[in-house]
Amino acid sequence: MTTERRAPLDRGRVADTALKLLNEVGLEGLTLRAIARELDVKAPALYWHFKDKQALLDEMATEMLRRMAAEFADHVDVAPQEWRQGFFRMMSGLREHLLRYRDGAKVYAGTRFTDMSYAEPMEAGLGLLTRAGFTPAAAARAWFTAYSYTIGYVIEEQSMGPDPATGPGGYDLRARAERLAGRPLAAQAGHEMFQHHDAGFAAGLHAVIAGVEATLLTEPG
Repeated sequence: MTTERRAPLDRGRVADTALKLLNEVGLEGLTLRAIARELDVKAPALYWHFKDKQALLDEMATEMLRRMAAEFADHVDVAPQEWRQGFFRMMSGLREHLLRYRDGAKVYAGTRFTDMSYAEPMEAGLGLLTRAGFTPAAAARAWFTAYSYTIGYVIEEQSMGPDPATGPGGYDLRARAERLAGRPLAAQAGHEMFQHHDAGFAAGLHAVIAGVEATLLTEPG
């Protein structure tokens, strides 16, 4: 009689299980107890690896970054005069990866990475901008501005729906317009803000890139 051996419990296995469970229950439903149940262990066993939920979220965000980091190099391998296209693809790639997880942007925002996985993609992005003529300080500001826009957009996108990770749903624009009767501009704005997320993100990101170019680029490529 043979007994199936279970994979040893380590940080990587816990984080991977947590990311899979995240798509089922969302961030609010993701508890250490639920993860332990999924792993068929007792909850205290997880505390050997993570002191609390925030420590686990930090590792989850780091694992998300590890999975997307390999693609960043492809986006920055462009001529200096094509920095706008490369920068656009980098931030679009970040959004694409965050959307693979329910509440992915909320997990990613405000966490502290647990290793140096972030360093290479960040260096590549800053290098793209400095080669285009940004000073190191201006490149850092341009990067952080576009990065913050991307994460913030996805947080709103996933909160309002429809969420690509979980299927149909979304904001009831008709009900919103009825509540805003007498305020036509605010009512109409809902159609721009809460649907066609791909086009909306692209339009906003192009505006961000144009803005950092106009205010931060000192030596146009």
